[in-house]
Amino acid sequence: MFKNRKDAGEKLAQVLEKYRDKNLLVLAIPRGGVEVGLQVSRKLGAEFSLIIVRKLPFPDNPEAGFGAVAEDGSTFIFENASYWLARETIERIKQDQIVEVERRINALRRGNPLPELAGRTVILVDDGIAMGSTMRAAIELCRARKAGKIVVAVPVTGREAAKSIEKEADELVVLYMPINFRAVAQAYENWYDVSDEEVLDLLRERINEKEIKAHEFDQSSLST
Repeated sequence: MFKNRKDAGEKLAQVLEKYRDKNLLVLAIPRGGVEVGLQVSRKLGAEFSLIIVRKLPFPDNPEAGFGAVAEDGSTFIFENASYWLARETIERIKQDQIVEVERRINALRRGNPLPELAGRTVILVDDGIAMGSTMRAAIELCRARKAGKIVVAVPVTGREAAKSIEKEADELVVLYMPINFRAVAQAYENWYDVSDEEVLDLLRERINEKEIKAHEFDQSSLST
């Protein structure tokens, strides 16, 4: 069990220590993955950014999804989705989520592009994996951008999702894999839906930390 996302991120960073100093990029899936990813990048001294991916929700059950779309259009859809939904419905839902992807790029990443991925070790982080569609779409984006190695790192997931992700990522790191996995929230004492504003607050805090460290470095350089 994890106290919260900060605690989960700190524990995840400990098992990812071997990736320090390997031209590392940590990409977090908003919104729940942001605090986890920030802790990982902070502990490993890695570059950090957000990768925007959206679940494709069922019309009558938005909490469940039949796939996901990433910001470059990379799409993962479960094979049996066509049994549940008409092709036109699937495309309409996808287009709706692409609009939300663009909104999040502008709102959370200030419209900035993703960092360069080619040849780099990329750690994809979320607060957990339920069905795995958003993470699989994120992996497709990283493959398309020629990432050197793709590591998926999450605090919790179920066994079925883990098996699927292992086939597509270069490495999967999971801290907790309960036998009776029901939802990501079951692994957290304090779990809640994260808002855009909280994400922005976390990112501002990271920027302030970097500015303070840069100032401290400048001062130490002047004194030597």
